[in-house]
Amino acid sequence: MHDGPVRLAEILAALSLATDLGMGQPSGHAVQTCVLSVRLAHDLQLPDDQVSEVFYVALLRYLGCTADAAEVAQLSGDEIGLAATVGPYVMGDVADRVAHTDVPDPERAMATAMAIHCEAAGMLGGRLGIGNGVAEALRHGFERWDGSGHPSGLAAEGVPMSIRISVVARDVLLWQRLGGAAAARDIAARRRGKAYDPTVVDAYLRSVGDTADVSWEHFLTTEPSPRMVEAVELDTLLEVFADFADLKIPYALGHSRRVSALAAGAARALGMEDDRISALNRVGLLHDLGRTGISSSIWEKPGLLSQDDWERVRLHPYYTERILHRCSPLASLAGLAGSHHERLNGTGYHRGLRASALNESARVLAASDAYVSLREPRPYRPAHTPAQALLRLEADVESGALDPIAVNAVISTAEGRGRPVGRWPQRLSEREVEVLRLAVQGLTIRQVGSRLGIAPKTVDRHLQNSYAKMGVSSRAGAALYALEHGLLE
Repeated sequence: MHDGPVRLAEILAALSLATDLGMGQPSGHAVQTCVLSVRLAHDLQLPDDQVSEVFYVALLRYLGCTADAAEVAQLSGDEIGLAATVGPYVMGDVADRVAHTDVPDPERAMATAMAIHCEAAGMLGGRLGIGNGVAEALRHGFERWDGSGHPSGLAAEGVPMSIRISVVARDVLLWQRLGGAAAARDIAARRRGKAYDPTVVDAYLRSVGDTADVSWEHFLTTEPSPRMVEAVELDTLLEVFADFADLKIPYALGHSRRVSALAAGAARALGMEDDRISALNRVGLLHDLGRTGISSSIWEKPGLLSQDDWERVRLHPYYTERILHRCSPLASLAGLAGSHHERLNGTGYHRGLRASALNESARVLAASDAYVSLREPRPYRPAHTPAQALLRLEADVESGALDPIAVNAVISTAEGRGRPVGRWPQRLSEREVEVLRLAVQGLTIRQVGSRLGIAPKTVDRHLQNSYAKMGVSSRAGAALYALEHGLLE
């Protein structure tokens, strides 16, 4: 595990691989978009600071893709499949978008989704240390040259240049994969002056060179001004990874942070070395990145999963592992992160490893993830109490699935954790925080009212007041604010 400075671009590229999963695109699609966008920025002779902004915006434009996954899955049955299908047509004519969006009132649904994506992307991007210009551009990821885009209807020069470039770059790559170079150039010409900035289209049409797959190494050479981050900054960045992944599943919001803290605490209780404690802390934040590649229709299923569903669920630790393997500063964590569902008796996944292949760190991670998952609600069951969770873990120890030493360390650490005290940020009241905790986990206004014994109108008033105080406009925005400010503990 790297303890010295690491390339920021490589860390963020790993995050972009997770957005590729969430959008139903091939691994490396965002990286490829980034390389083409930088090429266009240079062709347009933009100054270095603007080229740098183009680099990060093109790489992370879909950072908000997990923000409304649960809601879109309810509408469409498969939000990832829908995103892949409609992707080439989002910046096209209304008729094209409607024809490829099989949901009720598609234009309104897409406008809502785009606004939520942009708010979440801007909030997450603002925590990455890559500049206010990048975060602001991400808040306008679906604006169009003709002013008919989202979320703000900006037009012409009012649309951030980084968005104008990355929109064209992504779309032509989609169309190149669908119909070849001729189809990509045709779509660019047809959308010139409508969705696309004419100067960007002209730069693309006169460009030469291969826009096919690019290597990871070549991508890194395109970063305009390479930035390095220290170990302490890396830990902060990985919290963004955790929140991005957990945002996909409202009932598990904060799951990765909890696993991270519990695994590191249990490792410390066991007297493990500092580097192994640090690795577990980071792996806890990263272990569920692969969830983004599985439809929320499966994660939100209230009944038993089918065999096909389970096969897809079993892929998520594999996806996590492959994402981390691509990124050299995180590659040493990949195997551990991919083992969080393995069990000592071989009944786990994705490899079905047995005790001899699972070291102490893997055993602590598995026990931590199991405990945290039991303490969280699921569509098919309520959250377990600490006593119920203990009984379940003891049963797993008896069956030979979990390590007794790791389980004991996890239980003792979990029972010793305190709760934050003091005034909530932005003068949020205790009741507003209570309402928020339930609402951001996906409960309806009526369900929150029933749980707290207050009228739905009162719940709605508390939500509107708290949204205004936090400066957000969606459940996803409130969820990210709650995670960042510790409101869920």
